[in-house]
Amino acid sequence: MKAAVLGTSGYTGLLLVRLLADHPEVREILPVSSSRAGEPMQEVDPGLGDVIQEKLSVSEGRLLTLAEAGRRKPDVVFAALPHLESARLCAPFFESAVVIDLSADFRLRDGGVFKKAYGEPPPREDLLPRAVYGLSEWNREKIKRADLIANPGCYPTASLLPLLPLLKEGLISDGVVINAVSGISGAGRKTTVANLFCERSENISAYSPGKSHRHAWEIEAELKAVSADSSIIFNPHLAPLKRGIAVTTVAGLSSPSGSGGIGVKDIAAVYRDYYGQCPFIVLRENAIPQTRDVRGTNRCDLGWQVEGDKILLFSVIDNLVKGASGQAVQNMNLRFGFEETLGLRVHGEV
Repeated sequence: MKAAVLGTSGYTGLLLVRLLADHPEVREILPVSSSRAGEPMQEVDPGLGDVIQEKLSVSEGRLLTLAEAGRRKPDVVFAALPHLESARLCAPFFESAVVIDLSADFRLRDGGVFKKAYGEPPPREDLLPRAVYGLSEWNREKIKRADLIANPGCYPTASLLPLLPLLKEGLISDGVVINAVSGISGAGRKTTVANLFCERSENISAYSPGKSHRHAWEIEAELKAVSADSSIIFNPHLAPLKRGIAVTTVAGLSSPSGSGGIGVKDIAAVYRDYYGQCPFIVLRENAIPQTRDVRGTNRCDLGWQVEGDKILLFSVIDNLVKGASGQAVQNMNLRFGFEETLGLRVHGEV
């Protein structure tokens, strides 16, 4: 199959090209960049091995324009583009290819909520009913039939996976507090003073807390789809590491632990029921997962601890893989009927 990557020169685009280079079902990669079209791919990413040249042969190993990629009629288009621009640039492909969009342009079904989060109306509100939210483990069957897949954000992926099963089963109550820590690559591949080494080294801080962070709206929207009364307090933090997200969530139990209440075994049973057959979910139970365990993988590791009338949920992902490019490939595998783990790592780095 032919796969186009729009926005190849960013972190998610570069990683997508690497993942697709190792994917046995992808025979042709069409790397697209509006700013660097015509440049050799291996100058943009010297870390690529020579073996990728076979899959780039149609482009002679260089980055393509959008029009050039369109003429090659890709089967799937990955859009690793900025919010509010992605929908416009994907327009030539909506009727001819499966589009997996890694921006936020199709993540929020409610146009009013989108405007609150991004300051403008959705760029293609007419397409929102077609879009399927691409949280792979949660919307697997819908993804298999979708031609427009809205890949989730990194914070929402790590936050929603532990919360959704418990909320669906009525085990947790309102008033969820999410404290999340992200590596610097989550900010994208752009020059920003706040992300310079001297600014971030030996430094950790909260930023854009509450609804001032766009992902808070996305997380809450998905929770409200399960329970309309859901609300969250979201506190993101930036840490001096390249990649990884660690989330600690505190929620009230609908029936406190103790005599006849919800206990650790009840939580474990729910997670096994929902995620027991999911290759990229690792249930750590009472062990606290760490970002180093999932670095380079498409995994989300989950742990939990019951404290009286509260539950503590711990989740970790690699923000560039499960939080972006890896989940996009996972969604491609689901949509085209490939083995779900194809082209993706399940073992962490040593």
